[in-house]
Amino acid sequence: MALDPLSGAVFLNPALAAPLALAGTAVSVLGTVMAGKAQQEEAKLNAFQMQTQKKENQVTAMQQARARREEYDLATSANLAAFAAQGRDIGADRSVEAFLRRQEEIAGQDLGRIARQTRAEDLRADMMAMAEKRRGRNALYSSLFSAVGTMAEAGYQYQKVKIPATGKRLGGGGK
Repeated sequence: MALDPLSGAVFLNPALAAPLALAGTAVSVLGTVMAGKAQQEEAKLNAFQMQTQKKENQVTAMQQARARREEYDLATSANLAAFAAQGRDIGADRSVEAFLRRQEEIAGQDLGRIARQTRAEDLRADMMAMAEKRRGRNALYSSLFSAVGTMAEAGYQYQKVKIPATGKRLGGGGK
């Protein structure tokens, strides 16, 4: 390194400039690739969390379905007891039979809604997880392309600043 006494600027020996520039480029390239890899890992973790949430939703749906079946069974038992207490013939009374059939249909519709809602949430979670994984892959690919671009630019700059074997200095002036 040399110091210009008039301006106070520090000049780097051209023989050292190129290797230092290449070293800086290597660090930049490594950092770019590592950042892309980190984004990809973060996306994988996010996708895993989405899939975990999907499983939690499925468990919740199973609990809701079980609770609805238990509610139906309890209501059916209570209705049968009430009809029997009224002296109605449960096996022969058509209105009792129609009432019980309708209650079974309603419970079936409720269970179907729970199942459809769960499938829709599962599909949404799968799509979000896939999109998150894709985002991570794209971040990695982007970092790789950026790193290649940085290396190409460094190669170009290196060719511009390296001292030719003839011993001539940069700027066209020679000895």
